[in-house]
Amino acid sequence: MSKFGSSQSVTRHEDTRFLTGAGAYVDDIAPEGALVGYVFRAPMAHGEITELDVSEARAAEGVHAVLTAGDLNEMGVANAMRFFQAENRDGTKGSAAPRPILAEGRVRFVGDPLAFIVAETLQQAKDAAELIGFDASDLPVKLDLAPGGPVIHESAPDNVVYDFGMGDADATEKALSEAAHVVTLTSYDNRVIVNSMEPRGCYAEMDGDRLHLAVNGQGVWGIKKDLAKLLQVAPDQIRVTNPDVGGGFGMKAMVYPEYLLVALATRRLGRPIRWMAERTESMLSDNAGRDLSVTCTLGFDADHRITAYKVDSLSSMGAYNSEFGQGIQSGLFSKVLCGPYDIQTTSFRNRGIFTNTTQVDAYRGAGRPEAIYALERVMDFAARKLGVDPVELRRRNFIKPDAFPYTSATGELYDVGEFDRVMSRAVAEADIAGFAARREASEAKGKLRGLGIGFYIESILGSPDETATVELTGAGATLYVGTQSNGQGHETVYRQILHDQTGLPFDQIEVVQGDSDRIAHGGGTGGSRSVTTQGTAMRATAAALIDGLTGFLSDEMDARDIAFDAEEGVFRAPGSNVVITLLEAAERATAAGREDLARASETTTLPGRSYPNGCHIAEVEIDRDTGETRVDRYTVVDDFGVLMNPMLAEGQVHGGVAQGIGQAVMEHTVFDEDGQLLTASFMDYGMPRALDLPMIEFHTEVVPSTANPLGMKGCGEAGTVGALGAVANAVQDALWPLGVRQVDMPFTPSRVWEMLQDAPGTVSVGAA
Repeated sequence: MSKFGSSQSVTRHEDTRFLTGAGAYVDDIAPEGALVGYVFRAPMAHGEITELDVSEARAAEGVHAVLTAGDLNEMGVANAMRFFQAENRDGTKGSAAPRPILAEGRVRFVGDPLAFIVAETLQQAKDAAELIGFDASDLPVKLDLAPGGPVIHESAPDNVVYDFGMGDADATEKALSEAAHVVTLTSYDNRVIVNSMEPRGCYAEMDGDRLHLAVNGQGVWGIKKDLAKLLQVAPDQIRVTNPDVGGGFGMKAMVYPEYLLVALATRRLGRPIRWMAERTESMLSDNAGRDLSVTCTLGFDADHRITAYKVDSLSSMGAYNSEFGQGIQSGLFSKVLCGPYDIQTTSFRNRGIFTNTTQVDAYRGAGRPEAIYALERVMDFAARKLGVDPVELRRRNFIKPDAFPYTSATGELYDVGEFDRVMSRAVAEADIAGFAARREASEAKGKLRGLGIGFYIESILGSPDETATVELTGAGATLYVGTQSNGQGHETVYRQILHDQTGLPFDQIEVVQGDSDRIAHGGGTGGSRSVTTQGTAMRATAAALIDGLTGFLSDEMDARDIAFDAEEGVFRAPGSNVVITLLEAAERATAAGREDLARASETTTLPGRSYPNGCHIAEVEIDRDTGETRVDRYTVVDDFGVLMNPMLAEGQVHGGVAQGIGQAVMEHTVFDEDGQLLTASFMDYGMPRALDLPMIEFHTEVVPSTANPLGMKGCGEAGTVGALGAVANAVQDALWPLGVRQVDMPFTPSRVWEMLQDAPGTVSVGAA
């Protein structure tokens, strides 16, 4: 294929503007002279509001408006956010406890928005916030992951948001009772503050009687629908755009109160308004990730093949129902419940619990990293308990290649997979054979060394539908897409795909995304869906464009055998030296009154999900004296199917692994007993830096997906899905000889030091 075609590591087109300061981020492009929004937030985690007096704030210098829940009610605005409800085991729906835009009656977490101030400057808005009279009677605070405790919402008296279940509980219990071996492990998946490089922000402006909201999100159509409903106007009165976005990771996929408040205030005042979160404000108000406790029980026969798998989890929802929160640790967790293993007898129960903390929702991987982490932890734990090599235990239980297509116990149709092949490559690349010598070298320095394996499978989520539109002009092509880049390199990959299909010069393709006026509908970005869904739609659009122009040229030239050469990007007629480029053909059609042939738009639906999978192998070194844990070696072998751009795929894996290592080793979210977030700045919340990460060896095995015509499998979240288990299992391996049987993230120095102090003593490696 040509220079910019498929499987080529083309450097990122968009990086030139990012690195030269020409990026168009939301705070860069807000209208000149826009007013500034500021949110007055609850300083306590739980309390009945007894006073909220904003009269002095309204009279303060530079202030144009102060909105409270009472004002929303007076405006006839529904003070409620949209959210998904899970299905309970008894067929009912999960809790419908409302989440207000602005707190009303009670505050339920530190950072709960109480009032929205609009002023000429940010400092004036902050000064006005100081004048707000607020008081609340303290209520008991609930932080633990268990039913019961202080009631947060009267409609959920036991604080259980939903009670989700799948599988056959009776059959699973019976199989466990008959198993030759039964192993149980409870693991905690720690809460993560997402911390995208660019905090959340937006601005709104009026264009005549239409409202334009620019927001650094992961799609435009959901919030457009919400705004139309909130403002009680027709959808065509709303335009939403996503400019350049500095990281999303699932956290920016949702609608937040601030976006609605900026829109409401802009429409009310007729002036543009901007709002940008500060870092501590983001830590208090952005949806967090993970935060669940999972108890896994595996049953094995005498040959160490899994006969049953039981999972019972409790997950924090935070103080309110967030947009997707009820579906993350329930339905999305279940998609890969059994991972790559041949297990058909299963039982899964998940209960979401209200706590007086920030909401918990999607974070890179959204449910799948949590499911794989719990499974890979108990697999490694079982291998040690049973005295079996962790590699061999996995190999015995993998779904075999000839079993595909394979329907999992939770109904997922895995199309292809060669898991043993992938793991065998990882074992070789990671030099497991040389680990014993590396361990001895670490011990000679007075340090502990451990090796951990994490084998994952991912389920690519989001809508299977996507639309692509291509318009040809004399200058090149404009490609309209329904997905939204948050820094992944979409503009480069989409140019490659269109070039691959049409031969159009790479630098003559403009990619347009994130504009509800220019793109009628789309699925946005999330669940690693972009390249498979958008690529498939682009392929269909390119084919439609070429077919239409082929027919036109055949009639115009009276040549019935005209064919298109995609590699050269030209039409050819047999027996003729005449070649016509795609752009020339479009110009001819336009000149002949067939402008319609210079544009094509197709919507496609994928027949099934793709299932990227891979093996992560981590080695950690632990300082016995301080508990400092360092990831020393890291090897990844992934099966992403056909890769359009291997370099960008590797970059995605590196980023995902970095986030996984960050969560595993240093990202520690801490609330005190009153619900105050103690890790509300980078002074207290650890983030991975270059020095904290090893060189990550990246390799691929290609098993093309049959679920899309490109043979691709999404790769955006895979690094995180595999990393957690690999690092945690490496720590378990390092501490096992000391008799430590329970290790939980994050492996900060103080926590690991405590594990070392509590260790019963040195025992032989592999002992139970």
